[in-house]
Parts: sequence; C-alpha cells; structure tokens
Amino acid sequence: MGAGRAAEEAALEAELEQILAARNREAMEPTIRALLDVDRRFPENPRVLYEVGGAYDTAGEEDTAAGFYERALAGGLDGDVLRRCCLQYGSTLRILGRVEESLAVFARARREYPDSVALGVFEALTLHAGGRADSALAGMLELLADNVSAAELDRYKPAIRGNAGYLRSLDSE
Repeated sequence: MGAGRAAEEAALEAELEQILAARNREAMEPTIRALLDVDRRFPENPRVLYEVGGAYDTAGEEDTAAGFYERALAGGLDGDVLRRCCLQYGSTLRILGRVEESLAVFARARREYPDSVALGVFEALTLHAGGRADSALAGMLELLADNVSAAELDRYKPAIRGNAGYLRSLDSE
C-alpha cells in the first residue's frame, strides 16, 4: 500500500470513528446520513458498507442492514471487523426469520474465530429461535465452562460439559 493510500485509509478510519462516537442509538438518522455520505465517496468499501449496515441495524431496519452486510462480506473484510460483521449479520438474519442462513453465517464465523464468546452467544440465540433449545443451552453451558472461572464452578466443569453434550445430542435425534 502506497503512502497516499495509507493516508486515505487512515483519514477514512478517523472519519468513521468520529461518526460512530457521535451516534445516538435512540436516533440513528443523523448517523445513517453521515455514513451514507461516506459511502458515496467510498463506494463498495467493505468497512464503510459494514458500518452503514450496522447503523441501519441499530435503527431497527434489518432488511436494509442485511443488504449492506452482504455487500461488506462480499467486498472482503478481515480481522475483528469481519468477526463483528458476521455476528451482526447472523443476528439480523435471525431477527428476519432466516434461521438456517443465520446458522450458516455463525458456522463460518465460528470456524474462523473459535474463541469468540460473543459469536457463541448469538449463535445460541439463533439455535433457540430455530427451535433447537437443547443445542442453544448446550452452547451456553460450553461457553460458561470455557470462559468463566470461579472456585465453586471449576470443580463442576466436567459435569457441565457432560450435560452440554447430552443436551446437544437431544437435538440431533
């Protein structure tokens, strides 16, 4: 990446951060307008598309958000922005009732980010929404066993994992 391109990317990042820092989650229209202006100047920039999608998502406009997330993912996100986009897109698909598509997004993201607790939580919500309550609870139990350390809990982690396996098996029968 040349020096000019690096400077442009840094300026874009600073502008996005400024817009996001000023957002009011209760009134997203000014944020959406500002991000759409950035989108007009940087068409098809995956990071910009992701942020526009997130703004529409926060505003409760999931149908519109989904399209921006899809374009962002197709445009080539990576790193933490990819993880966040997958989480938000998967959650949006769940809200739209597109459970199987949501589960596919989470499966892909979990392969790439297996240690992401947030992805696991939202995947569990999708499993629950899809009528797979046993698998949803199993996922939450696994997250608990893998990510919470408490003296009173630690001794029971093998039992928690065993129960998670049993619950998951109930949904596969």
